[in-house]
Amino acid sequence: MQKRKLSALLLGASIASSGFAATEIEWWHAMGGALGEKVNEIVADYNASQDAFKVKATYKGNYSETMTSAIAAFRAKQQPELVQVFEVGTASMMAAEGAIYPVHKLMRDSGQAFDGSKYLSAVTGYYTDNDGNMLSMPFNSSTPVLYYNKAMFAKAGVTPPKTWEEMQSVGEKLLASGAKCGFTTAWQSWVHLENMSSRHNQPFATKANGFGGMDTRLAFNSPLHVKHVSKMGEWQQNGIFSYSGRRNDGSAKFYSQDCAMYTESSAGYAGIKKNAKFDFGVVELPYWSGEVKQPSNTIIGGASLWVLKGHKSEEYNGVASFLNYLSSADVQADWHQFSGYLPITTAAYNLTKGEGFYAKNLGTEIAVQQMTTGTPTENTKGLRLGNFIQIRGVIDEALESVWNGEADAQSALDNAVKRGNMMLSKFEKANN
Repeated sequence: MQKRKLSALLLGASIASSGFAATEIEWWHAMGGALGEKVNEIVADYNASQDAFKVKATYKGNYSETMTSAIAAFRAKQQPELVQVFEVGTASMMAAEGAIYPVHKLMRDSGQAFDGSKYLSAVTGYYTDNDGNMLSMPFNSSTPVLYYNKAMFAKAGVTPPKTWEEMQSVGEKLLASGAKCGFTTAWQSWVHLENMSSRHNQPFATKANGFGGMDTRLAFNSPLHVKHVSKMGEWQQNGIFSYSGRRNDGSAKFYSQDCAMYTESSAGYAGIKKNAKFDFGVVELPYWSGEVKQPSNTIIGGASLWVLKGHKSEEYNGVASFLNYLSSADVQADWHQFSGYLPITTAAYNLTKGEGFYAKNLGTEIAVQQMTTGTPTENTKGLRLGNFIQIRGVIDEALESVWNGEADAQSALDNAVKRGNMMLSKFEKANN
């Protein structure tokens, strides 16, 4: 899609006067590479669209590093107005009531037109309080999908697996045709435990996955979870699955055509399109057909934008203006089409569809369709768990112990649940 010439859409622009310097707004983010370049482009377009405010975007490292930097800056009273925080940090941000300025209140106080119903419920539900008020602004929301190498599939004479049962035979035929591995994965906890739970309408944790209270406990050691992890452990041994690391390191095996499939975020689309020197396809994340007849929706990953307290009212007027701009249909459609992240509003989705983008780029609508499968339940709304960054580290250790043959799936997941529950208990005590 051609770069849009975006006009000043905002009430904040009316404050501008040629006799005054623009009010500066600092935004810390975790978007590197091609995504970071796109963020800089969006910010430049906003700054050019009006002269009341000037946003300064600063890359602060990966998600964990960005959140850690923001916490340290707040304690030193040097915090930015706006910070990007990944979804697993949501519970921690909500608990820091004295540090955050809820988006719904910011928009009301700043006089900005704001209607939460215009945002996709599958996205906003993750970032709202129990009354449905939006606490942070969704920006880059994604969900896992399955990418596959069309040439390798043609050579093996197979079609993409819709179910995990089919993964066995598809993987075997790919290996027989010369592939070094059937599939690899990014973000193993997010894809193969968190989203696997949602896909089968199974709890990852009690208390509606933490939405019902901080006295939640983990539940990802059920027979279904053990079955999935156990099978992946077998596949790791015979080459159908190849472990590549805790983040998205598996992209290298997919780009090099060692692995024919890659379970990764829908937001991996931009990187795959840029780096894959072959024709690839996108399909929905598989499910166990022996467990459910119809899979449920997957849940989101990515991040949202949190407003931090401690700044002047004119700066918050600028933040509200910028957030409204980011939510506009033009900006969101452009971001969605470029990155593979979900459009956060119905208007952006309809605009993208109306432009024929999905018809011209087959597979790019998969993430939206998968996210809107059926009616969300308390098991498929998302996760809201304290100390979740640390818990994911425990999960990674447990899964790695299965992949390398040191532990069986049941004992590994039981141990991870036990250790994770201790972290949840600490978070509960610290915030009561």
